[in-house]
Amino acid sequence: MSYYDVMQVCVMGHQITARYKQYPEYRRDFCEKCGSPTIIACPKCNEPINGHLNRPGSTVVVIAEDPVPEFCHKCGEPYPWTETDHRRKSLDDRKQDDYWGAIDFVCKKFHTVAKQIQKRYDKRLSLEIKDEYDVQDLLHALLKMFFDDIRREEYTPSYAGGSARMDFLLKGPNVGIEVKKTRKELRDKDIGKQLVEDITWYRNHKNCRGLVCFIYDPEGFLSNPKGLIIDLNQESDEFSVRVFIQP
Repeated sequence: MSYYDVMQVCVMGHQITARYKQYPEYRRDFCEKCGSPTIIACPKCNEPINGHLNRPGSTVVVIAEDPVPEFCHKCGEPYPWTETDHRRKSLDDRKQDDYWGAIDFVCKKFHTVAKQIQKRYDKRLSLEIKDEYDVQDLLHALLKMFFDDIRREEYTPSYAGGSARMDFLLKGPNVGIEVKKTRKELRDKDIGKQLVEDITWYRNHKNCRGLVCFIYDPEGFLSNPKGLIIDLNQESDEFSVRVFIQP
């Protein structure tokens, strides 16, 4: 009759051996990959972890590695490595929420800061926001409060015979930032067209997982800012686009 051998796994999920009984020489008290202690049974009910399925008399040679189970087949409780994977995923999700939250905060406070820095003591000189380069300079300074590694004007990969420069790349979250400032000659239609092209460039950058389009419109040249946001916003695991228009 067929029967399962016992599997030995470290608490981080690295398989030591799926033939714990058949080959004692493969047993290890600690994992050689991460140094974590190993187990051969469910910590909850003490049921042995199913290892390699032996079929006496079978002439079939199985080459594939026996998969490490996530839950105990007897009591249904998750093994320690399953909980670790879930905690790690939860932490990654929180980190993602954290950096999007930081970007959201900076973009929404940009206009308030831009107005405040004009009110300097004794009419001292300040940064005047006249064009996109001024917007980039102030945005860069504000982002420095949350991100240590901000790359400026990094080239995107060649696409359709050319390449483009991204305004910023936030290393770590790997999010690109494209800055626009409206003017009489640059309104809804033209900005929308430019950003559609920018999104294509950024999407092809190997280190870019998302794009922030920051549009500064202090004079109110945009006639339908909400429509622009709806048309350009994209949410996916592969590549996200978020549009911020201020004020």
